[in-house]
Amino acid sequence: MNETMNKTAGWRFLGDAGDFELESPEKSRYLYFPLVNEAGMMSVVTPTNSGDVKAGQNEFLTPPMSVEDLHETAWGRNFWVRLEGFGAWSAVGRSAAQQAALGTPDEDATVLTAGLLWHKTSRLHRASGLRAEVTNVVPAAGDKVELIRIKLTNGGTAPLKLVPTAAVPLYGRSADNLRDHRHVTSLLNRVYTLTNGVEMQPSLSFDERGHRVNRTAYAVLGAEADGTAPVGLFPEVEGFAGEAGSLDWPEAVVRNLGPAARAGEEFEGHEALGGLRFREAALAPGESRTYLLVLAIAPDRIDAERLVRDYASAETFDRHLAATKAYWADKVGSVEFHSGDRDFDRWMKWVTLQPVLRRLFGNSFLPHHDYGRGGRGWRDLWQDCLALLVTEPEEVRSLLLNNFAGVRIDGSNATIIGSKPGEFVADRNNIPRVWMDHGAWPLLTARLYLDQSGDLDFLLERQVYFQDRFLRRCAATVPGWTPEAGSLLRTEAGEVYRGTVLEHLLLQNLVPFFHAGAHGNIRLEGADWNDGMDMAADKGESVAFTAFYASNLRELADLVRALRDRKGSDTVELAEELLLLIDTLGEPVRYESVDDRRARLERFYDAAPGRVSGRRAAVAADKLMADLTAKAEWLTEHLRKREWISSQDGEEWFNGYYNNDGERVEGDHPNGVRMTLTGQVFPIMGGTATEEQVAKMVRAVDRYLLDPKIGYRLNSRFGGIQQNLGRAFGFAFGHKENGAMFSHMTVMYGNALYKRGFVREGRKVLESVYALASRFEQSRIYPGVPEYINEKGRGMYHFLTGSASWLLLTVLTEVFGVKGSLGDLALAPKLTRGEFGTDGLASVKALFAGRKLDVVYRNAQGLDYGEYRIGAIRLNGESVPFRPEQDGAVLERARIAGEPADAAVALEVELTRR
Repeated sequence: MNETMNKTAGWRFLGDAGDFELESPEKSRYLYFPLVNEAGMMSVVTPTNSGDVKAGQNEFLTPPMSVEDLHETAWGRNFWVRLEGFGAWSAVGRSAAQQAALGTPDEDATVLTAGLLWHKTSRLHRASGLRAEVTNVVPAAGDKVELIRIKLTNGGTAPLKLVPTAAVPLYGRSADNLRDHRHVTSLLNRVYTLTNGVEMQPSLSFDERGHRVNRTAYAVLGAEADGTAPVGLFPEVEGFAGEAGSLDWPEAVVRNLGPAARAGEEFEGHEALGGLRFREAALAPGESRTYLLVLAIAPDRIDAERLVRDYASAETFDRHLAATKAYWADKVGSVEFHSGDRDFDRWMKWVTLQPVLRRLFGNSFLPHHDYGRGGRGWRDLWQDCLALLVTEPEEVRSLLLNNFAGVRIDGSNATIIGSKPGEFVADRNNIPRVWMDHGAWPLLTARLYLDQSGDLDFLLERQVYFQDRFLRRCAATVPGWTPEAGSLLRTEAGEVYRGTVLEHLLLQNLVPFFHAGAHGNIRLEGADWNDGMDMAADKGESVAFTAFYASNLRELADLVRALRDRKGSDTVELAEELLLLIDTLGEPVRYESVDDRRARLERFYDAAPGRVSGRRAAVAADKLMADLTAKAEWLTEHLRKREWISSQDGEEWFNGYYNNDGERVEGDHPNGVRMTLTGQVFPIMGGTATEEQVAKMVRAVDRYLLDPKIGYRLNSRFGGIQQNLGRAFGFAFGHKENGAMFSHMTVMYGNALYKRGFVREGRKVLESVYALASRFEQSRIYPGVPEYINEKGRGMYHFLTGSASWLLLTVLTEVFGVKGSLGDLALAPKLTRGEFGTDGLASVKALFAGRKLDVVYRNAQGLDYGEYRIGAIRLNGESVPFRPEQDGAVLERARIAGEPADAAVALEVELTRR
């Protein structure tokens, strides 16, 4: 990316590991940082140690916080210091006095430093010279704990006397109870004071699961660096804050009250607090005192002695901090970029981390993501695997196979996804909804896996189908179905039916082909990728995803050909019911007739009414390929002929939708030109658009959707709510799915342009995303890509976004051109001149064939994209033969796999003039 695009204010990187620092971070209202581990501890921390700590929807150690709470509530972590001669001061900056002093000469001087995945603030009390350094980390260990180290240093010239007190609210229940019986559920609290802190284990849990005996315990434990335990405890909020005080100005600190409890006492029926009073300290100039806190969640009573031993000392904290840094560095180190822009390369480390964060947090549990209960959606299962294939490929095969267990025989899928791989839950709430795009994504992910691995046998693996009460894409129900019947598709004989992965993929793409709307495109149903297009289930059509399905049908034909040519599979075994959808084998359907397509689909539904016969048919591979190709070609020509539109301005592009009145959505309108970015992405990506059309579409997008302030909008201003299309248009324009820069679709637009060879246009798109996200004075987010950029240029819903997977994949496979080709390694760089370093080099580290590749492109002549070709390749210093391709070269997999598994494979690629 271009060095001139980097921010001029805000955070800056420190070294190449991704660490960064930011001055005065508390002056950015919505900043938050994730801390997490594989054991299930999930924390959020802000520059003032606000945020929440939890292990799930029903296990919040501290009170749940939405994004507005971060700045407004005092119910976060705190560490108080009562300074003799100066009064109460918060080491994390969360006191009423410090908040009031912001923007005045008396405000604290603060610097935030953070990295993968740790967080530190340094804060100076100007009047006394006391400096507080507060470091938070969730260790990459087997416990659900967050560790906090508070280091107090006298940076002044006079001795200081101080009384330190930690104060962390112990909420200990479900997020639902924040509004539902907050006080009543506090009556369940059972609090125990321990030698090193406070433990709470509520007697019952009141949540959607019912009234149950609670086992989960929560604790705040602490010690000084030398192991000295607290001298007293404050186990209740009420006693600590006081009648006239508050958590940001507590009487216990302000008035220097003695501790309310000692170890060995029990309390019940009030809001609990992990309040730990440490011994009074005297600090000479230059002297420091360090305190360690352990915030813990356990399945039963806390083993406080072990946790203090394992975590609450200077030595153990340092060890866990170093191990955690190494753990996350290894996670993101599997892919590493070196280009002409060091800041971009370091920024990509955070993008690489984001798909892992979404796997661990789900779609909930960060402050903007204050919805759901932590699970992921169907689309997420597949798109998150895109990144895992290049960062954590070891278990992707089993994950993909498990995911296919969620497919129904009607081509739709389960929408309630369990916590375990391959676990899909029947919908007991009778709330049917089908997203019409859901069938499109699995093939895209499976194809990436096949290209990376060459594992064509995966297509022949067998997997179950999901079956609950719903039939006909949720338009009907199975008579008499009960949850006790289970959620697996069975044969007429009552046996669980298993079809090949290829069969699952065929169903997901053939059923939508026949599910046609009045204009011949695939029906919109409950929505497509854009969840906001959710009010056109009757007559709505998604032209955009019709193009996606068209390219999928073409891809499926290619895979059947690969099975035939590489595996000798002259026939494909399929459930006999599926033959109705491969219509060219028997009774061909007139595709131009919507009625005929719908009628054929009804025949298929009748043949598979929540069960199958269990009989299979062998279909000739050649005939199956011909059928799929015919359908793909028909859809492509249909879209080119029927959905290519023009405006009065002379611009041309593809219409993307029809609304619930059966009206075309895009084009000229009295309120202004209507256009969607989604409607352009998939025709470009899948080959529906010709090269000439792509050029025209780029021009139209730049004219109608590109905003210099917020980048590529998801749609132009439609004006007014659109109750015949979707709820998105009830949002303010420039926010979320109504005209924001929605990173996911913008990145896919860039990906599509790269795929089609429009490299400079694609680079312009990716550069815009990077510039908007990293321009801190406007975006106000830490490094990484947000879900969207709003009308003010602020980054929203940071960290947990599928756009990170797509951005990582695009930079690796399109910009740097390192990708698989049915198991072989393809190198096809699309780097422009400015993306090489001053030494003419650009490199990337990546995983392939179980080996760590270090691919270095040498551009000694300073050539631009389009001017160079691959002239030579050296593997570990030795020239190797390769198969030239139009845009690059292909190396046989055996050459890579033949290298030692524990050694890096160096590939030097010489670029010469065409």
